[in-house]
Amino acid sequence: MRSSTEPPTRVDIDACAAEPIRIPGGIQPHGALLVISAGGAAVLQASANIEAITGQAVRPGLALAACGLAELVPLLSTDNTHPRLRRLALGGRALDVGVHATDQGVLVELEPAAGADDPTLEDLYPRIRSFLEQVGSARDLDAITAVAVREIRDLTGFNRVLLYSFDASGVGAVLAEDGDGVLPAYLNLRFPADDIPAQARELYVLNRLRMIPDAAYAPVALEPSLSPVDGQPLDLGQAALRAVSPVHLEYMRNMGTYASMSISIVVEGRLWGLVSGHSRNPRRIGPQVRSACGHLGEILSLQIEAREQARRTAEALRLRQVQAAVLTRAAAAANYADGLAAAPDAWEAVAGAAGAALVAGETLLAVGQTPPDAAVRQIAERLFADGATEVAIDSLAARWPDTAAFAAQASGLLAVSISQIHPHYLMWFRPEVVRTVHWAGEPQKSQERGERLHPRKSFELWKEQVRDRALPWSAEEIDSARDFRTAIQNFVLRRAEERAELTSRLAATNAELESFSYSISHDLRAPFRHVMGFAELLGDHLGPSLDATATRYLENIKEAALSAGGLVDDLLSFSQLGRHSVRPTRIDMDRMVSDLRRAFEGEAAGRRIAWDIAALPPAWGDPSMIRQALQNLIDNAVKYSQPREHPRIEIRGEDTPEATRYVVRDNGVGFDMAYAHKLFAVFQRLHRAEDFEGSGIGLALVRRIVDRHSGDVSVEAELDRGAAFTLTLPKRARTAPGDEPVG
Repeated sequence: MRSSTEPPTRVDIDACAAEPIRIPGGIQPHGALLVISAGGAAVLQASANIEAITGQAVRPGLALAACGLAELVPLLSTDNTHPRLRRLALGGRALDVGVHATDQGVLVELEPAAGADDPTLEDLYPRIRSFLEQVGSARDLDAITAVAVREIRDLTGFNRVLLYSFDASGVGAVLAEDGDGVLPAYLNLRFPADDIPAQARELYVLNRLRMIPDAAYAPVALEPSLSPVDGQPLDLGQAALRAVSPVHLEYMRNMGTYASMSISIVVEGRLWGLVSGHSRNPRRIGPQVRSACGHLGEILSLQIEAREQARRTAEALRLRQVQAAVLTRAAAAANYADGLAAAPDAWEAVAGAAGAALVAGETLLAVGQTPPDAAVRQIAERLFADGATEVAIDSLAARWPDTAAFAAQASGLLAVSISQIHPHYLMWFRPEVVRTVHWAGEPQKSQERGERLHPRKSFELWKEQVRDRALPWSAEEIDSARDFRTAIQNFVLRRAEERAELTSRLAATNAELESFSYSISHDLRAPFRHVMGFAELLGDHLGPSLDATATRYLENIKEAALSAGGLVDDLLSFSQLGRHSVRPTRIDMDRMVSDLRRAFEGEAAGRRIAWDIAALPPAWGDPSMIRQALQNLIDNAVKYSQPREHPRIEIRGEDTPEATRYVVRDNGVGFDMAYAHKLFAVFQRLHRAEDFEGSGIGLALVRRIVDRHSGDVSVEAELDRGAAFTLTLPKRARTAPGDEPVG
């Protein structure tokens, strides 16, 4: 410790951050300190000024009575877990005595009692009650803080009383001020977070009132310097007389104040802010007034906490109502993304944003003011690479400098992950808010360097323009985003369960229909064959006696039976597709198409079909199914090119890294593409049955075969100009559930 005549202490920056402020080794000189053994048997430690304060010679190791301090003994027999204040007469001197029990002994702090004109606690009680009524009826936080600084300055007589709160980064903003003009005004100015180190903030929560009567004091040492209980320096964290850091005393003198008192505002266990009184000259506030100020601080803390809780509750309720509006739209939509898109304003309002985005696989949905789509996807990838499940930042550019290009639209980001294994995120964006911040001194010089570090000397107004930064996200908005994420995940899970149930029911229904179709088709084959057979027998038996009309009737019966039998055969083939597994292997398509061509040349005898078949790449699939599909496509080409004088059929193949494609093209009658969506459905025909034979099942059969191979079939056509069917088969395709891969 140093005296006031020594040069200002300068410390290394790391030493400053780690300074042991709870164990300074001494006290301030306006009072004295005793440490008494737990049973009150003996004095363990005493400050060097104990005799000057009490008038009694006190030596460590002696009993209190032997030191002439027997009046203190009754105070030690009560519960002193929390600090207690009493006024006693010791050796003819009136002293205010504070008692507090610690693991190193009972700390007894003694200060000369205030003068006769100073108020007692009884005198101060009406003022405390009046203060409680005033802050209770105050309409808002501004009114509460104004009452607090006015009342505390009136009680203490300081030249200036400030009330400031801390933001999440520790920066202090002056919310209220009351002064007499002797000291500069700091209302609405900010103080850098470095002005109060982290360990000092922790101590403000533990010991909620601190008094420094004279910033030029010389500390008083303890004798002995180490505790006899554990051999460690005495912990003075709860002591009102605790000596403070020399760096802080220099800070006070640089600020032009020689006396200060701080009252902590603690909200939900966190240091919300401070009430700080200052005087240009040294000024001591008596323990009774300090105690009253401490009560005012507790009342203030409770009022602010109650107001904050009410505000948060109201805001949380409002945001839940917004969420409900969005989720209602999402529930009514085909999928939740469509529901979000249908309610853009409400989606943004879930987190009080100007824009929102969803990244989920191939889906990228953005509404309002957001970065470009590519940037949104890149942000999702970056968050996923960092393992981030929740992010709330007010400056994207501070994290990723390249995002400054769109800071005007999106500087703030609130993002929550909706997948643990994919870069899927819900995001909200806020635009840049360009604003001027007023500081009490340049914030970058909160600790100035000479040869060593020392507190800053300037508290002049410093204006800073802030760019690339949005309004910060509130705790309620972050909670709202979390809740919304949970609701969306539950919504998706519920939809997935519903789809799984529907899929299961649909599969069972399809299986029943396939079984029914197979049974009916199988059972109908024999009756139609009997009709055909008996019609032929009847014709042979009565042939010479039948007239022309009877013969025509008999031929119609045979044609109808033949057509019905063909339809039954096609239905049977269609139903069997669902009952047989796909057994893929490598298929020689040149050979398969060559065999099909020879078969159709026999059926189309007398027609001059120009076949144009290129070399075809091999396919991967079930040979019997692929043969059936190609046969149906070539059959259509032969059938619908029949009206042409010079029919032409082309077959081409193309090999790509992912799939093989085959095209069957004809120059037949074609059709209007407006009706193409009907083409692959069962019993759908685009031409009259009288003009072209067919059951209406062939192309439906092709589609089902391709679906079983996880492939695709498409068509391009023009009325009276022909049609081209494209069959696409994946390489080593993923087979449908229940299929068994071969090869």
